[in-house]
Amino acid sequence: MEEKLVFPDFSLNGKRALVTGAGGGIGRALALGLVNAGATVAITGRDPEKLGAVVDEATRLGGQAFGARLDVRDIAGLVSDIGACVARLGGLDILVNNAGVEQVCDSFSVDETLWDKIVDTNLKGTFFCAQAAGRAMAAAGGGTIVNLCSLTSFVGVPTATAYTSSKSGLLGMTRALASEWAAKGIRVNAIAPGYFRTSMTEVFYEDEAWTVSMLSKIPMGRFGRLEDLIGSVVFLCSPASAYINGQVIAIDGGYLSSV
Repeated sequence: MEEKLVFPDFSLNGKRALVTGAGGGIGRALALGLVNAGATVAITGRDPEKLGAVVDEATRLGGQAFGARLDVRDIAGLVSDIGACVARLGGLDILVNNAGVEQVCDSFSVDETLWDKIVDTNLKGTFFCAQAAGRAMAAAGGGTIVNLCSLTSFVGVPTATAYTSSKSGLLGMTRALASEWAAKGIRVNAIAPGYFRTSMTEVFYEDEAWTVSMLSKIPMGRFGRLEDLIGSVVFLCSPASAYINGQVIAIDGGYLSSV
C-alpha cells in the first residue's frame, strides 16, 4: 500500500520572524517577502528611519510588522535586543540572518580595523544572532534559520579577501549548526545570492567594463532582481522544506554552474 501523500505547505501564516539588516536592499526585500507570505516580522537594523519606511511598506501589504534597532556587532546588546523582539512577537519561528557589510580593498591595504568590521559583522555577528534566536527556538520546540552566504562562499573574488573569508566561514557555520541543532528541531540553511545591485554593491556596477564582463559569465544573461531571492527564502522558512537542512541555494542565474 502506497503512503498517503501530504502536499507541501508554503504558507507562513502564524509564523513569527526576525530579519537583520532589513532597512534596505536584500534585507528589506526578504522582510517584505515574509510579510507577504503571512508571517509577522520584526524588521531590525541600525537606522530607525529606514526601518520605519519598511514597516510602512509591510503595512500597505496588509501584513504585520514592527521595527526594532539591532546592531549585530554589539554582541551584548543584540542578545537583549533579540530577546525584546521575541517577547514582542510572542515567540520566534524564523530568523533571517541578512546583516552584512563589504568594502572593496586591495588585500595589501586591508588593515585590522577593516578586517574586524567585515568579519565581525558578517560572521561573528551572524553567529551570535543565531545563538540568541536558537535558544528561544529550542526552548519552544524548534524553528528555522536562513543565513545569507554569497558566491564568495565558493569562489575567490579579487579585492574581497575579508568578505570572502567571512562568507566562506558562514558556509561552514551553516553546516555545523544544521548538524548540531537538528536534534533541537531547528533547521539551518542558507542562500547564496549572485550579483544583485544594491547600495553595498553599487561600486561594481559603476565600472562598465566589469558589468559587461560579468554579464558574459552569467548563463541567464542578466543580473539578479531582489524579487528573485524571495521565493527561496519563503520556501526554506515554510513547512514545505521540512526535510531540508544544512543546504545552501545559489541564486545566481547559473554563474556557479558555469565556472
